[in-house]
Amino acid sequence: MPIQRRALLVAAAAGVLAAPRLARAQQGGGRLVILGGGFGGASAARFARDHHPDLEVTLVERSPRFTTCPYGNLVLAGRRDIESITFGYDRLAARGVRVVHQGATAVDAGRKRLRLADGAEIPYDKLIMSPGIDLRWGAVEGYDEAAATRMPHGWIPSQQPITVLQKQLEAMPEGGVFVMTIPDNPFRCPPGPYERISMVAEYLQRAKPRAKLIALDAKNGFSKQPLFQDAWAELYPDIVEWRGASEDGRVVRVNPAAMEVETEFGDKVKGDVVNVIPPQMAARIAREAGLANETGWCPVKPATMESALVPDIHVIGDACIAAPMPKSGFAANSHAKHAVACAAAALAGRAAPPATYFNTCYSHVGPDYGISIVGVYRGTPQRLEEVPGSGGISPRTAVLGERAAEHRRLEALYADGWYESITQDMFGIA
Repeated sequence: MPIQRRALLVAAAAGVLAAPRLARAQQGGGRLVILGGGFGGASAARFARDHHPDLEVTLVERSPRFTTCPYGNLVLAGRRDIESITFGYDRLAARGVRVVHQGATAVDAGRKRLRLADGAEIPYDKLIMSPGIDLRWGAVEGYDEAAATRMPHGWIPSQQPITVLQKQLEAMPEGGVFVMTIPDNPFRCPPGPYERISMVAEYLQRAKPRAKLIALDAKNGFSKQPLFQDAWAELYPDIVEWRGASEDGRVVRVNPAAMEVETEFGDKVKGDVVNVIPPQMAARIAREAGLANETGWCPVKPATMESALVPDIHVIGDACIAAPMPKSGFAANSHAKHAVACAAAALAGRAAPPATYFNTCYSHVGPDYGISIVGVYRGTPQRLEEVPGSGGISPRTAVLGERAAEHRRLEALYADGWYESITQDMFGIA
């Protein structure tokens, strides 16, 4: 995609962050409760407080601080520290959001109550659920919570911060082997494992140049695959080895004691560090509330993000089924704003605004080297679909020619700008 068109698409997406063009509902008041304070929940709270002042907005989030998954991989490369990707909720509270730092244990949809860990209940007129994901322990034989201490996932910051994996990486011997296992779709942040490959390789190239990285993938294809593989061949040709499913890349069991993984056809791969990213599903509270179907994910109505199974509850972010949109931070932010607008409209007795959603996924793959993919989606009562001709992906190096280095440098800068913009938007900083 030409850089001018890329800039226009990114600018349009940034405009959604700064001033979303969602139809504003007639203010009718009501109690809006939001569960989960990540990309979806924090965005919903900020947007509801700023754009629907008659709503009583309560955000329920167990932790007083939130560490983002985006930019977590940059910690592995030594480019970021954990504090720089961690945020608090004080500014949301100062804007008038009632912030409750407790875990939620159950949803009583019949009585419209959210039950907290201390037994208290919060009544709601509309509930927005952004509960995130759970890992499917045991989906890979031998991989349970105990195994994760030796073979970290680093995929849910509140359960296991990326610094656990960082410490193992830094302690890995020169000439050692870093093994990563990657699940089949769907999972949180489709480009995430491949950015992680890139950031680990960047660190190894600098600190342990004789080391190797072996990525074992349950799929044959992945997001931005040609771009990632071009970058690995260019930047890390002697470090990165990626094996897809057809090359016996699907891992079926692990042996933490031996620091070894076994593939579908019996190949055993041993690592000094083993990063297992297991299959995933919607968080338990969503499943127990009856919001998930047999897939473990939560179906929603594309036009409103309301649950397809339980009335007056909207499910946003990673937990919901919103294909062809990916499970990404930007997607959750976009879901959030539309869900709030629809909830406010329903409380005011008005029709929901038209459903348009946006997504941008940036990935860092090396120093001054960024790539991205953009999509715009339309929700109808029947389906969620990508708007034809609306999105695009970074052009490959062979297409860019002499302009490649500058293009990649600019995309890396755009990525940093995107991260600063979306975190400011979420947490009420600007």
